[in-house]
Amino acid sequence: MEQIILFAPLLGALIVGFGHKALGDKASQWITTGLLFLAAALSWVVFLGFDGVTRQIELMTWIQSGTLDTSWAIRLDRLTAIMLVVINTVSALVHLYSMGYMAHDENWKEGESYRPRFFAYLSFFTFSMLMLVTADNLIQMFFGWEGVGVASYLLIGFYYRKPSANAAAIKAFVVNRVGDFGFALGIFGLFYLVDSVNLDDIFAAAPTLAETQISFLWTEWNAANLLAFLLFVGAMGKSAQLFLHTWLPDAMEGPTPVSALIHAATMVTAGVFLVCRMSPLFEFAPEAKAFIVFLGATTAFFAATVGLVQNDIKRVIAYSTCSQLGYMFVAAGVGVYSVAMFHLLTHAFFKAMLFLGAGSVIHGMHHEQDMRNYGGLRKKLPYTFWAMMIGTLAITGVGIPLTHYGFAGFLSKDAVIESAFAGTAGGYAFWMLVIAALFTSFYSWRLIFMTFFGKPRGDKHTHDHAHESPAVMLVPLGVLSLGAIFSGMLWYNSFFGHTDTVGKFFGVPYAEAGANSDDHGATKAEDGHGDDHGEAKAEKHHYVFTGKPGEGAIYTAENNTVLNDAHEVPKWVKVSPFIAMLIGFITAMWFYIWNPSLPAKLAESQRPLYLFLLNKWYFDEIYDFLFVNPAKALGRFLWKKGDGRVIDGTINGVAMGIIPFFTRLAGRAQSGYIFTYAFAMVLGGVVLVMWMAFSGGTR
Repeated sequence: MEQIILFAPLLGALIVGFGHKALGDKASQWITTGLLFLAAALSWVVFLGFDGVTRQIELMTWIQSGTLDTSWAIRLDRLTAIMLVVINTVSALVHLYSMGYMAHDENWKEGESYRPRFFAYLSFFTFSMLMLVTADNLIQMFFGWEGVGVASYLLIGFYYRKPSANAAAIKAFVVNRVGDFGFALGIFGLFYLVDSVNLDDIFAAAPTLAETQISFLWTEWNAANLLAFLLFVGAMGKSAQLFLHTWLPDAMEGPTPVSALIHAATMVTAGVFLVCRMSPLFEFAPEAKAFIVFLGATTAFFAATVGLVQNDIKRVIAYSTCSQLGYMFVAAGVGVYSVAMFHLLTHAFFKAMLFLGAGSVIHGMHHEQDMRNYGGLRKKLPYTFWAMMIGTLAITGVGIPLTHYGFAGFLSKDAVIESAFAGTAGGYAFWMLVIAALFTSFYSWRLIFMTFFGKPRGDKHTHDHAHESPAVMLVPLGVLSLGAIFSGMLWYNSFFGHTDTVGKFFGVPYAEAGANSDDHGATKAEDGHGDDHGEAKAEKHHYVFTGKPGEGAIYTAENNTVLNDAHEVPKWVKVSPFIAMLIGFITAMWFYIWNPSLPAKLAESQRPLYLFLLNKWYFDEIYDFLFVNPAKALGRFLWKKGDGRVIDGTINGVAMGIIPFFTRLAGRAQSGYIFTYAFAMVLGGVVLVMWMAFSGGTR
C-alpha cells in the first residue's frame, strides 16, 4: 500500500508527460487526478489505522560507496502518516479543482495544449514531496528536496510568457538553492562525524554530537548546535523564514492551484517537517532551538505587518502563509514538535481553502486580482463566499475560549501560543505571536469585507458578469471546509493532549513521573485512563517522555516539560489570542464597513509607514542593492571583458592563424587510401602506450 501511495503520482506524471499526445487533454487530466485520489484514499487508510510503531520498508539498494551505504526505503511512522494525508489530500483536491480552473486560460493561444503538461508537473511535484517525507536517510530526503525545487520552478513559471512569472520562478529557484546549500553542509557534517546518513544512526549519535567540538570557519563549535543550525538554514529556504522568505509571496505568479499546493501542503511544509524529523538532534542543540524560536516569531510578526496593506488577494494569503510558518517554527523551537505538526495539519486545510477560494473569486471576476476592484460579491458568488468565511474563521481563531470547541486555527494556533509562553516564560516569542494574531485577524477580515461586502468597485462590466465557479471547483472547497471546521477538535488531544496521549499517538515511550524510565511506557495509567483526559485524572497521573532518540516519530528529552507546562499557563494567556482576534475583527469592521474612508486617510497621514509595509520592508530593494545588482555587474564585466575580449579574442586569433595551417595539413592526409587511416590509428596507439608507460599509468 505504501508503495502505491509513493509511486502513484510519479506514474501519472510519466504517463501524461510522455503520452499526452496520444491520450489527449481530458484523459490526461483524469489519469493524474484519479491516481492522486487513489494515493489520498490509501493515505487516510494508513493514517487512521496506524499503530504508532515505526517501520522501514526497503524498496531497493541505492548508493553503496565506501562507508556510504543507503537504501531507498520508506520510513513509516506517525510523522510520515501525517504528511501523507496532508500532501495527497490537498494535491488530489487541487488536481480536481484545476480541471475547472485551467479549462480556459487566457495565457494560452487557441488550440494550444497546456493542461497535460500542467497536470504532469503537479503530479511530479507531489511525488517529489512524498519522496522527501518518506525518506529513511538524508540523501533520499535531499533528492526529494531538490525535486520539489525543480517542480516549483516549472509550476511558478508555468505562464512563461509573463515576465513576472519568469522572475518569480527564478527567485524561488535561486533563494531555495541558498537554503539548500546550508542543508547540504549539514548532511556533509553529519556524515563526517557519524559516518552515516541513515536516520537511525544519526539519532543514536545525537547525544555524542552534543559533547563533540568541530572546527568550522576557523572557529570551534558544538557539533550538535552547528549541524542543527545548518539543517535549519535549509528549512528557512523551503519554509520561507525571514531573509530567505522573498520567494514565497512571488510564487503566487503561478496559476492559483499551484499557489494552493505550494503554500498549503507541499514545499513550505518541508522545512517544518525537517525540524520535527530531526528532533533527536535539535533536542541536543539548545542554541539552535533558541535561534529557531527567535526567527520564527520575528517572521510571524514581519509577514503579518506586510499583509495589513496588500491589495492583491493572493498576495495577502501568501504573506499569511509566511506568518503561519513562523508559528510552526516557534512551536518546534520550544520543543513541542507535536504542536508544530498540529498547526501544519490544520493550516493545510484552511490555507488550501483560502487559496482555492481566492482562485474562485479570480475566476468569477475574469482574472481580476486587485481587491480594490471587488466589493459586493457575496450574492454573485454565494458558495465561494461561505467557503472563504469558513477559512477566515479558521485562520483567525474563532472558537469558545477556555474550551476545545472551535475552528481548526482556534485550537492549533492557541496551542502554539500557549507553548510559546511556557517555553519562553512569556518572553519575546509569545508577544510577537499574539500581536501577529491580531494583525492576522485584521487583514483576513479586511479581505472578506473588501471582496464580498460594500458597493461594487472597479469595472462595472466585470461585476455585472461575475459568476459562481463550476461544481468541479466548488467540491474541493466543500471538502476542505470540513477540515477547516473539525480537524482541530478531532485531533486536539492527539497533538496537544497530555503526555500519555501524545506519546501514544506518536509512538513515543512514556512513563508515570517518578517511575523507572527504563520501563519505556510500561507504567501506564489505571484501566480506562488512556481515553479519559479529565482534569481530575490529569492531576492524579503525571507522565513524562522516556524514549531514547529515534524511539517514536518525534523525540522529546526528559527535561523538556514544555508540553505539560503549556497546559498550566494562566487563563489570560489562554484567552489572549481570542482577544487579539476580536480586536482585529472590530478594527477591520471599523475601517471597511462602518467608516470606509478611514483607511485612505490613515494611509495618507502615515505615508512613510504605509509605503514601508506596502513595499514589504524594502527587502527586495535591499537585496537588489546588495546582491542582485553587484552580481549583474560582475556578470556583465565577465561577459564584456572576459568572454568578449579574452576568450573570443583568443579563439578568433587561433581560428584565423593556427587552425588554417592544420586544416591544410589534415587535407593532405585525406588521401582516401585505407592504409593512410590505418597508419594514423597505429601511430595514435603507440603514442598512447608510451605516454601511459612513462607517466606511470600502467602501474
